[in-house]
Amino acid sequence: MRRAWHGSCNFGQVTLISCHDMSSALHARNFRRLAAFALASAATIAHAQTATDNPYGISALWLQSDLVARAVLLILAAMSVGSWYVIVTKLLEQLRIGGHAKSAATSFWEAGSVQAGAGALRDGSPFRDIAEAGLEATRRHGGLHAKIDFNDWVDLSMHRATERVQRRLSIGLSFLATVGSTSPFVGLFGTVWGIYHALTAIGLAGQASIDKVAGPVGEALIMTALGLAVAVPAVLGYNFLLRRNSTVMDDVRDFSGELHAVLLGSAAAA
Repeated sequence: MRRAWHGSCNFGQVTLISCHDMSSALHARNFRRLAAFALASAATIAHAQTATDNPYGISALWLQSDLVARAVLLILAAMSVGSWYVIVTKLLEQLRIGGHAKSAATSFWEAGSVQAGAGALRDGSPFRDIAEAGLEATRRHGGLHAKIDFNDWVDLSMHRATERVQRRLSIGLSFLATVGSTSPFVGLFGTVWGIYHALTAIGLAGQASIDKVAGPVGEALIMTALGLAVAVPAVLGYNFLLRRNSTVMDDVRDFSGELHAVLLGSAAAA
């Protein structure tokens, strides 16, 4: 009995020692994981701190620039925002007029009269404006206007309505042309200003060390790149919209010419 009890005590002691060793190993493993996480966090913070303290980044360009350089950056930013606004809005307007052209091709010419066809078109459609201008011309051909040939009078009225559509489509294109031609020179001005600061830093330092020159020269190069980045989309957008304007105006002129023939035929029949 005593020997058996002694053996069971030994078995309990071995079990307690094994549990203690497993607990120690688990704590050691958790400690190693926490240490690895702390090292990774320290490396990330150090990297972020290095990026923040970088004196040659984009944010540092704004912080270290004077009023002239900041004015150049703001002008380039305004040009870029304005260019993209014009490109997007004019593209949407062209697509909308294309939808009006399809609607006019189906609903207008199937109507029984010009007045009914104009009423079938949606409000704000340039084709409806042209149709109403033609109808107004037929009603106003009296008084001094009666001295003008009816054909010439209707053609003049519808030509005015067509030109109004073309002027509406051309709004904003001059801004794109201006931005495309002037923004590189605005960036070049920023480049010259940055080189001037670089030369001033060299003169004050008394030696052409890289740490005195790198900042202003980097600022100058960024200004040049920003000027080109603003000019290229403006030029491409101008050419793209101008080409699409020609396509849209072909549909408008075709509608105007056919409507002119219909109005003349209706007047001759009356």
